[in-house]
Amino acid sequence: MRIVVLAGGIGGARFLVGVREVARQLAGRGTPAEVTAVVNVGDDVTLHGLRICPDLDTVVYTLGGAAANGKPGPRSSALRPAQAADRGWGRRDESWVVKEELAAYGAEPTWFGLGDRDIATHLVRTRMLDAGYPLSAVIEALCARWQPGVRVLPATDDRVETHVVTETEALHFQEWWVRHRGALPAKRFVFVGAEAAKPAPGVLDALAAADVVLLAPSNPVVSIAPILAVPGLKDALAAPVVGLSPIIGGAPVRGMADRCLATVGVECTAAGVGGLYGARSAGGILDAWLVDTADAGTEVDGVRVVDCPLWMSDVDATAAMVRAALTAAGLDV
Repeated sequence: MRIVVLAGGIGGARFLVGVREVARQLAGRGTPAEVTAVVNVGDDVTLHGLRICPDLDTVVYTLGGAAANGKPGPRSSALRPAQAADRGWGRRDESWVVKEELAAYGAEPTWFGLGDRDIATHLVRTRMLDAGYPLSAVIEALCARWQPGVRVLPATDDRVETHVVTETEALHFQEWWVRHRGALPAKRFVFVGAEAAKPAPGVLDALAAADVVLLAPSNPVVSIAPILAVPGLKDALAAPVVGLSPIIGGAPVRGMADRCLATVGVECTAAGVGGLYGARSAGGILDAWLVDTADAGTEVDGVRVVDCPLWMSDVDATAAMVRAALTAAGLDV
């Protein structure tokens, strides 16, 4: 069984832990299973001369057992660097000496926290990129250390960044979210560079060979949409596509999806996000849509809607979500 997951952010990383577990269970029963994660690069940014890939690193760290990811709590609010034990991004057991020294020098930006362990990853990546290696090769090298147990691919090797247009300026998504906590009213999101980008090596092949494509319960506007904005990627979704709602009971499980959805004129409900993705039969991408039991009765035109528990409280609960998604795709699990 070949499973491709489109993912971004903490929700995508945690979901992939469940996908990997299901793949292991299938293999144990004699059904070989391969998992490929196609990960958002729209959050990528250069700070202090270092190229930072938040979503890719969160996926690799989480699957490699090194992430600062505690158990997800209900309705978690904005991430505050180094202020919460479950900050979600970066390394576990992190220290902040370099961050403090940069602040002492007055070196901007001071609003984005780079941990000492995390900086090593950024140094290796930046050095490899400067030497001419594509991002996909860099991630492969990082995975050689962390052994995530799934194939991790960036959506593109090209530079694609999510920018936020406000009433007075356009700024990088990281600045909008981390520095301003999403408080500046956003008029629209722009995926700079997407029109000229190409899928990274291996992405189209993985999609062509897939038995199912899963949309992780990631932010649909700034995690999944930048992936689908890469030309050729959306058209390559030939296998059944099953999405999992990041909205439960009218609120995001974590993060700022509510603010992002409001910007694009979509209601913050499981039905709203399902409608945003749309039915394959109507030009969208969904064949099936999983919603939480709290949202049982949700309808999305042209899409089969299945309700099941969607809280990723532990690996077993997340694996159960994955099995439900595979079953919705018509696969025997």
